[in-house]
Amino acid sequence: MSRVALAFSGGLDTTVCVPLLEEEYGYDEVIGVTVDVGQPESEFEEAAETAEALDLEHHVVDAKDEFADLCAAAVKSNATYQGYPLGTALARPVIAEAIMDVAKERNCDGLAHGCTGKGNDQLRFEAVWRGSDMEVIAPVRELGLTREWEIEYAAERDLPVEAGDGGVLSIDQNLWSRAIEGGDLEHPDYVPTEDIYEWTDEPSGEKALIEVSFEDGVPVSATIDDQDTSIEDDSLVELIESLNEIAGQYGVGRTDVMEDRMLGLKVRENYEHPAATVLLTAHQALEDLVLTKEERSFKRSIEQEWAEKAYEGIVFAPVVDALEAFIDETQDVVTGTATVRVGGGSCRAVARDSEYSVYSEEMASFNTEDIDGIAQEDATGVAKYHGFQERFANSVKGSSEGITDWE
Repeated sequence: MSRVALAFSGGLDTTVCVPLLEEEYGYDEVIGVTVDVGQPESEFEEAAETAEALDLEHHVVDAKDEFADLCAAAVKSNATYQGYPLGTALARPVIAEAIMDVAKERNCDGLAHGCTGKGNDQLRFEAVWRGSDMEVIAPVRELGLTREWEIEYAAERDLPVEAGDGGVLSIDQNLWSRAIEGGDLEHPDYVPTEDIYEWTDEPSGEKALIEVSFEDGVPVSATIDDQDTSIEDDSLVELIESLNEIAGQYGVGRTDVMEDRMLGLKVRENYEHPAATVLLTAHQALEDLVLTKEERSFKRSIEQEWAEKAYEGIVFAPVVDALEAFIDETQDVVTGTATVRVGGGSCRAVARDSEYSVYSEEMASFNTEDIDGIAQEDATGVAKYHGFQERFANSVKGSSEGITDWE
């Protein structure tokens, strides 16, 4: 008996895929797999109800801890893509790996998803799946299906989806972010209304301080305005969920971006990511305190490369292992606290503290004359040499004044 594991949400695309995998691809049995990376409970209820109506074998895999670990790696990497924290991109390899594990346990011959041929997710799923010996199938892409066709097909077959459509907007939600697209948001000149947001309140004048504690670059607890909300070290999931709720009340974590997809398409995306914004801001602030100038400068290029690979869904690449080796080496000293002020939709660092600080108040103070044998007048020689070659080059070219014309 041939068997295929389908990434199953219970929505229009994946519901339509069930009979298509049997009729068009000849599979005897379809197994639905839903992976929990922090979606709302209603999505699991929808998937379960649809699977039952389809008489579909249905597996739900809890991968929240694995996903949270990858979010922690993103924090250590200060990872953003074109200005927003990665969310959907980070989740896809975790989901794909979990589905593949179920497929192996159930001796499946194939792996299938309901992604279109225009988005990024098809590439992220298949980057993981094509490492197996199972057939990879994408019915929506391969059969050139449109949403209108799927709606008609679902109605003809009496498939258990509401009018073949779950709403105008397309929402993808996990622990780390909530992505919103579709409808009027597809028009770049359209100003979004407040009702598209669920995680973040409309920014107001209220403010709060959030102190985040880190150990080796990983967030372990948070305190909000002296109200301890410390979470156990092994409960990163709870910490992220708590910060989403708390920071979201201050309108923190909204991004409206024209995003460049991997296939070259430019699309408009709206994101909510309160916890990610707080943790990334706090982590960067603590790094600024404990890392040297050279470490900070070089790490930026490493972070960019890590974020690009994460966006592509290739977090398992050998180059990522190498990038993380450098990143992890720098995180040995990223232990301490950073405090951010949230309010009015913004989040900014206002304090940081660590035993590994490379800042010295005594050395930096204008009131200190001599530190470790170094006095102010010792900088005179440095000042004479600073810019010397540039001044000399300008004199050779006839610009003895050095700076003569910059218009």
